[in-house]
Amino acid sequence: MKICRFEFEGIARYGVMDDEAVKSLVDEPYDELIFDGMTYPISDVRLLAPCEPSKIVAIGKNYAAHAAEMKEGQPDEPLVFLKPNTCVVADGDDVVYPRISKRLDYEGELGVVIGKRAKHVKPGEAHKYIFGYTCLNDVTARDIQKSEPQWTRGKGFDTLCPIGPHIETEIDPSRLAIVTRINGEIRQSSTTDMMTHNIDKLICYITECMTLLPGDIIATGTPEGIGSMQVGDIVEVEIEGIGVLKNTIVKDD
Repeated sequence: MKICRFEFEGIARYGVMDDEAVKSLVDEPYDELIFDGMTYPISDVRLLAPCEPSKIVAIGKNYAAHAAEMKEGQPDEPLVFLKPNTCVVADGDDVVYPRISKRLDYEGELGVVIGKRAKHVKPGEAHKYIFGYTCLNDVTARDIQKSEPQWTRGKGFDTLCPIGPHIETEIDPSRLAIVTRINGEIRQSSTTDMMTHNIDKLICYITECMTLLPGDIIATGTPEGIGSMQVGDIVEVEIEGIGVLKNTIVKDD
């Protein structure tokens, strides 16, 4: 099932979508899907970011080949950092190249959307707290990230976390193909089974520290092949069974 957020006549709603139409929901979809009886053609709505996270919990160096290309080693336990929710933009939105950065990188990732409050999750039970999955681009001002011991500033600029185009609730995330393209050229190509720490481990590890809330997102790490983007580039993150997240890089005016 594809869950989306959309705007129609200036009003944002959640809905269930197919290729032709969106069936509107009364409220957020996490507890129960309650339809309001309205259906809108896809062509008449604007897709928004598919959830409204209180936080994005991201994982660094979670693919061994990416850790190797960074030449910084791979930690034994998940490397956790946060991106603010002001980073979030939707499929089709612009990503703004920060004016103080000289290198902006793509990082295609599988995003895990939390469906209910999660704290101290036990191993083997993480699936009970997952609502679904989406495409995510952990866009990074690499020069700023590397200039400081903390990653918050390099990862935290406005618009540096595109997500979408929707949440898929009915896939097995254990071995999904993930591809990132710049202007149609493949730059990253891997599968989610290459993660060092799987999703169950990540949720258990994170919730020992912080409470995850409905709509929060875990960015599960990026595979090898990262690289820079330029103003005017079109970046796409495609994940098998979910879809394509597409954004354009624009100048910060």
